[in-house]
Amino acid sequence: MVANTGSTYTFAEKVKVVEANFEDAESLKTALTDQDAVVSTVGDKGVIAQQLLIDASIAAGVKRFLPSNFSSNMSNHKTRKLPIFKSKVAVEDYLIEKSKTSDLTYTFVYNWGLTDFAIQRKVIMDFSKYQPTIFNRGDSQFSCTRHANCWKDRSRCPDLCRRNSESSCLLLQKYVFTQNQILALAKKIAPNNPWAPLDVDLNVVVAGALERLAQGQHDLPTVIPILLKSIVDEEYGFKFVKNDNELLGIKEKGEEYLTELLTPSLN
Repeated sequence: MVANTGSTYTFAEKVKVVEANFEDAESLKTALTDQDAVVSTVGDKGVIAQQLLIDASIAAGVKRFLPSNFSSNMSNHKTRKLPIFKSKVAVEDYLIEKSKTSDLTYTFVYNWGLTDFAIQRKVIMDFSKYQPTIFNRGDSQFSCTRHANCWKDRSRCPDLCRRNSESSCLLLQKYVFTQNQILALAKKIAPNNPWAPLDVDLNVVVAGALERLAQGQHDLPTVIPILLKSIVDEEYGFKFVKNDNELLGIKEKGEEYLTELLTPSLN
């Protein structure tokens, strides 16, 4: 594990931690020397800084780089044009170009959405007043996983990369749902609640969000509608037509997981 110099984050005892200055290419190179692969887990604020990490990986002789771009299906050209993914797309493009002139290869991992995060943070649906918003009739299927699986799946990728030296894109999913399926299950869990779902045109909501974004607003009420566009709009490729679950030994789950996740927020 490479931690930024001065970080106070506490890791488990069995984790070997090396400190590096994330703004210094030479410091990063030293930390990455003798490593076969780099799995980046930086947050949104550090996404574009991965370009320096990529340069340091090349200098250190790293063979495979997995950027911290796990999210919506950015292999879809429409998703790549959404402004909230601008930095992630820039990192992918940078990595692709660098791989053409070095021995560094890459793996892009797409596994959105993080269902537990999306429901707990009321991104997909807000059940607090029993008036969840249903976008575009609610029948669009979308692929998703849970937060813990996201990290577990990524930790398996370096071993897969050793067996396959080519650059690649992995599409991973643990579940496939629609908003209507989630709502039906919520009603089943709490049948006596005064359910009154609201049908909303997502395009109208997104248009307002894009206008605010252009004016410099970057808060969650602005970002979430654009994020939802990449989740519930079928043209944005959010139900993976094919996936790479078998390569990593991932088994899909169904309603039992969703029931477990929804119940605390409905009782």
